[in-house]
Amino acid sequence: MYMIKIKQKIGVPKYKQIINSIEDAILSGALKKGDKIPSINRIKDTHKLSRDTVLMAFNELKNRGIIQSVVGKGYYIASENVNITQKIFLLFDELNSFKEDLYNSFLENLGSNIQVDIFFHHFNENFFSKLINDNVGDYNYYVIMPANLTNTNKDIKKLPKDKVYILDQIHEDLLEYSAIYQNFEKSIFDNLTKAFHLIKNYKKIILIFSEDKQPQGMLKGFNKFCKKNEMSFEVISSLADKVLKKGELYIMPDDKSLLRIIKKMKSKNFSLAKDIGIISYNDTLLKEIVEGGITTISTDFNRMGQRLAEMILNKEKVKIENHNSLIIRNSL
Repeated sequence: MYMIKIKQKIGVPKYKQIINSIEDAILSGALKKGDKIPSINRIKDTHKLSRDTVLMAFNELKNRGIIQSVVGKGYYIASENVNITQKIFLLFDELNSFKEDLYNSFLENLGSNIQVDIFFHHFNENFFSKLINDNVGDYNYYVIMPANLTNTNKDIKKLPKDKVYILDQIHEDLLEYSAIYQNFEKSIFDNLTKAFHLIKNYKKIILIFSEDKQPQGMLKGFNKFCKKNEMSFEVISSLADKVLKKGELYIMPDDKSLLRIIKKMKSKNFSLAKDIGIISYNDTLLKEIVEGGITTISTDFNRMGQRLAEMILNKEKVKIENHNSLIIRNSL
């Protein structure tokens, strides 16, 4: 108990004095990672404080990752890095090159005293639920990419509403939360419309769409475009058994399909754009170069990461649409 020092009438809130005492003990070496600290009740009784005062101090230290609770045993030092002022829980669906751009941009714009822990749910509802429930109360902010998972609000609502930011897709049951998102239905419809002068030269337009991973808005916007322009169209889940035919235009949200279709084209000696058209989702440096350039529909992931950081730092409670753009290259 010698490490907890509470002074009266010094202008520093008592919960803050508890925090400062534990930080000082860590810096001096009196407390090290793995050491147990006095219980809430012991500090409360010794210094004649309210339980809420001590709990406020412990919650802040816990959110910053400095202490952790072990059920039935008490609180222990989890980190000796007292410079961390905030911790952010970041839940992605999966990691790929453009998500890496988003992540790096987010980190660069947050500042050095904020720790970001990244997790992945891999489109698994049970894993998503476990990750949320295992980390309730452990972070200052929660950034969550629900992807196309349904009923995610049953878990997200366990978190403080003002600490949650939804990323990329926002569903009807998540409209109460702050968000930076893509409007997939509007995006694919508008950008295909911009490219219609090239698209109309193809006999058929084919969307490679995975129900497990791709947003439903993309499918709705695609169907809307094709019907409005009276285009022959098809939706398939995979290229595995697809036989390519001249005059087809393929739209593919995932990069594996892009590589597969280029391989299939080469085996048939088909020419890109002339025989087979390609529109890929999410621009990367590789797509600028491969086959003379691949046409893409893409949002600015660097901007999304930067704007997300600004929202958290400024405590903004808003919904922001991150717009998509069409980049026409050699594949169309």
